[in-house]
Amino acid sequence: MLLEAKDIVKQYSGHLALDRVSIRIPENSIYGLLGPNGAGKTTFIRIINCITNPDSGEVCFKGKRLQPAAIRFIGYLPEERGLYKKMKVGEQILYLARLKGLPKEEAMKRMKYWLEKFEIDSWKNRAVEELSKGMQQKIQFIITVLHEPELLIFDEPFSGFDPLNVNLLKQEILELRQKGATIIFSTHNMLSVEELCDTISLLNQSRVVLEGNVSEIRERYKQHIFIVRTKDTHVSIPSNNLFETVSMEQVKGITEIEIKLKAAIPGNDLIREIMPYCSLLSFEEKLPGMDEIFIKAVKGNG
Repeated sequence: MLLEAKDIVKQYSGHLALDRVSIRIPENSIYGLLGPNGAGKTTFIRIINCITNPDSGEVCFKGKRLQPAAIRFIGYLPEERGLYKKMKVGEQILYLARLKGLPKEEAMKRMKYWLEKFEIDSWKNRAVEELSKGMQQKIQFIITVLHEPELLIFDEPFSGFDPLNVNLLKQEILELRQKGATIIFSTHNMLSVEELCDTISLLNQSRVVLEGNVSEIRERYKQHIFIVRTKDTHVSIPSNNLFETVSMEQVKGITEIEIKLKAAIPGNDLIREIMPYCSLLSFEEKLPGMDEIFIKAVKGNG
């Protein structure tokens, strides 16, 4: 494990922000840190960054108790961005890179690479306040990754981006993982969680209420619903003791039928039951989205 938190407790003025939170983050993975507002995510992230200390419990980084010196191996993109508005883009990137321990020549080389990659090299000598919000966020992203940290923490990294730039950053995050980085990804966008995350922890009311591999969690929450598609326009599949027809709708000339199993039967048996009533075009099990699972887990804990 690259990072392991054990029974973390943190309290502020009578408010219990984290209640015995334990999280294990594997190396070279994208780990989703999820939860509603006020669940304790930001407090946990602040502890990882040594901004604050836990009241009890322990955080280990690469097998050793986390120390402030480990911050040079961490890159943090906070939800509340913070750039010096009057400072020039290039000067700011170099200044913050040097604070992370990068030699000036290496910092300049890496800055050139990223500014050209994001096609914003021409803005290097402009003040930050002259940039659009989207461009400022690109600069913040560059600052976060420039020193090539082993652990990257992205808190709502797509906030304020248009779809094209969201896709750009998603590809960069996947590429960073491919190059060996471990990433903590905190977001309210559950579709992005499905697309990017290997494993997740869901915090609610200061505790971990759900954790594990994303695919395995979706399997765990499935309701044995199948989607049947056919080109037939007039279809009637009667319910029986094995299944019931839940819904039926036309989508671009295709009839989609939602069927819920009453008993656990193999997919091939269900297909045999359906085929007398329609010419089958496709057949797949419907897994719940992470947004649906998020709501169920939070309400179940509340």
